[in-house]
Amino acid sequence: MHNNLREKKTHPVLIFWIIAGWVGYLLIPWYGVEDGFFRFEWLFDGYPFDPDYAPAAFLLAQGKKLWLAPLLLPLLASLVVLRLRKSDPAYGIILILVGAIGFSILIVQGFSIGIRGFNFAWLTTIFGDLGDRQFGMGYGALLLASSFLFLFTQGIAARGAVNGDVFVVSAIGGIILVVTVFVFFPIAKMLVAAFITEDGMYSVSVFAAKFFDDRIWGLGCLRGMRCGVAWNSLFLAIVVGVVTTALGLVFALIVTRSGFRYKRALRALTVLPIITPPFVIGLALILLLGRSGAVTVFFADFFGVQPTRWFYGLPGLMIAQTLAFTPIAFLVMIGVVEGVSPSMEEAAQTLRADKWETFRTVSLPLMRPGLANAFLLGFIESMADFGNPLVLGGNFNVLSTDIFFAIVGAQYDQGRAAVLAMVLLFFTLSAFYAQRVWLGKKSYTTVTGKGDAGMHPAMPKRLSLPVFVIAAIWGGFTVVVYLMIVFGSFVELWGVDNSLTFTHYITAFRVSYNEFGIQWIGSAWDSFWTTIYIAAVAAPLTAIVGLVTAYLLTRQTFAGKNAFEFGTMLSFAIPGTVIGVSYILAFNVPPIEITGTGIILVVSFIFRNMPVGVRAGIASMSQLDKSLDESSLTLGANSWQTFQKVILPLLKPAILAALVYSFVRAMTAISAVIFLVSAEYNMATSYIIGRVENNDYGLAIAYSTTLIFVMLAAVGLLQIIVGKTKIRRRIDIGS
Repeated sequence: MHNNLREKKTHPVLIFWIIAGWVGYLLIPWYGVEDGFFRFEWLFDGYPFDPDYAPAAFLLAQGKKLWLAPLLLPLLASLVVLRLRKSDPAYGIILILVGAIGFSILIVQGFSIGIRGFNFAWLTTIFGDLGDRQFGMGYGALLLASSFLFLFTQGIAARGAVNGDVFVVSAIGGIILVVTVFVFFPIAKMLVAAFITEDGMYSVSVFAAKFFDDRIWGLGCLRGMRCGVAWNSLFLAIVVGVVTTALGLVFALIVTRSGFRYKRALRALTVLPIITPPFVIGLALILLLGRSGAVTVFFADFFGVQPTRWFYGLPGLMIAQTLAFTPIAFLVMIGVVEGVSPSMEEAAQTLRADKWETFRTVSLPLMRPGLANAFLLGFIESMADFGNPLVLGGNFNVLSTDIFFAIVGAQYDQGRAAVLAMVLLFFTLSAFYAQRVWLGKKSYTTVTGKGDAGMHPAMPKRLSLPVFVIAAIWGGFTVVVYLMIVFGSFVELWGVDNSLTFTHYITAFRVSYNEFGIQWIGSAWDSFWTTIYIAAVAAPLTAIVGLVTAYLLTRQTFAGKNAFEFGTMLSFAIPGTVIGVSYILAFNVPPIEITGTGIILVVSFIFRNMPVGVRAGIASMSQLDKSLDESSLTLGANSWQTFQKVILPLLKPAILAALVYSFVRAMTAISAVIFLVSAEYNMATSYIIGRVENNDYGLAIAYSTTLIFVMLAAVGLLQIIVGKTKIRRRIDIGS
């Protein structure tokens, strides 16, 4: 009898989601609240009878939005499950049907009815003119959609999927849904937009005309003219990828394979550009090498020639992007260089190979995954870079800026922007494929479960000299560039009036105090606080999604796992520019109408930076023995309790890394943000770009310098918290 009572007890999570569905349908505003849901002004402004704030049930009671009525059927059917035992075959079947049917109704009515009535002419032909419209779905619809989703996943679990584990099945379902909605759907929308004509029809010939446009693929540069933007972007990305990979390897070798005294300073120097807004380096280079730049003017006066604009275009872009993206290659390469097993290098030397031969035949081949990944990152970052081409591009057009001007320029052309984004996406995915082919199926594993107490050998002499020379030149150049950033923020007007002033900082960040309290009256405060707020919201959500995904990939086995991993990592291969364009096309109209809101910025940051959280979580969880999970499950805990109380406390470094990286990237992102900001939600990087376009370089650099120190504080906090955990192969007694 006790077992029967225990079996009949309904799962509390099931009750929660059934109640949530009814709350979403009966109590919460169905459509998006324009003034913000969490301001709760709608509670005192006509709720629940005003159609702008009414729940679905009240809309139906007023004879409006009749297409919401069918949603009542699966909601009522969900109550039947409360009277069934979990062992009853109908229990899982009913939950699956309720979730699938309810969610399908939401999708069908969401995409069939838009801002002008029916979205498809054939529906108008069948049912006649609707005479009504649909707004973007709000929290009521979101709550009901979540209810249907998780009722469906509980039904799947009840039928035995993944050993009937409700948490795991629900997590898989939730991740698949959000990745589909915020990664695959926007990309699909963008691909479709490339085929739409001016009159709203679909045409392959129009797509072909735009895709094979001479402005994209032209080879005029072979005849002394201009090449198309596709070739410009491809050439620049390949060069930047190669150079940044080489420089990343140089700095990694100095840190790991030399006795260089100032390794910490070198690490800080190489990582500094990561926390710098992407176009600030371009501004600093203009102050050095532009037509009125310090170096250009010095050499022009020295040789008695007129200063030129040689720096604008390909040379300037190569220098700026190399400065900006070398740190990313360094972070990849340092882990790979340290990961090469010292015992294998010692074995080669035992077999009478000298240091150069050992490095060339043993160490370097084992670094191939790092070299491939570093090149791939440099290639993708160069392709997606928007700030530096906007500042330094001159007549050298690239895909990212052409996409921007196709959207915001005088000739508003979504089709051309979509085609250019497709070309950009094709190049990045091709680079992914080329990397896989180059690495092949060879094994590069050198660190096993066995102890390895060896020490890495120092660099061979024939390698150390050029490595130190290159590092010294590039490191010195980087220091000068950053000194120019700081100095430029205190100069009245660079090249005209070099007197020192605090005017730019005062204009941007002026604060006053009166009887009403502190007044943030500086012109930059609005965008600064908005950026902090958006980044602070996006960072923990990014970490949560990334770490839950990592848990599923490392700790669970389920059908379609490889496809699941590919889907979650796809957003990493999609340049930010493409994300920005696809989000505009996908979320500018119902059913998900979030363009111009802070939500679209948060969502874009989550799914742009999620792969970092995934990889950080996978790396950390791979070091945790699965016996920890098994012990917890054996002692009666479920998967959620195990994840919460056993796994998460052991992932502190990964959590912090994901949090800080997500926060920093949200603070400094520009390629996607430039398309998604609005008057109410203007981000710091967008504000700075506006100052640059108005030739207000002093204010732009002052704001950027402030952001750099904010990022340094965030990274410093990470170093304090995470830096205490150190793993060494051997303690050097002499040190």
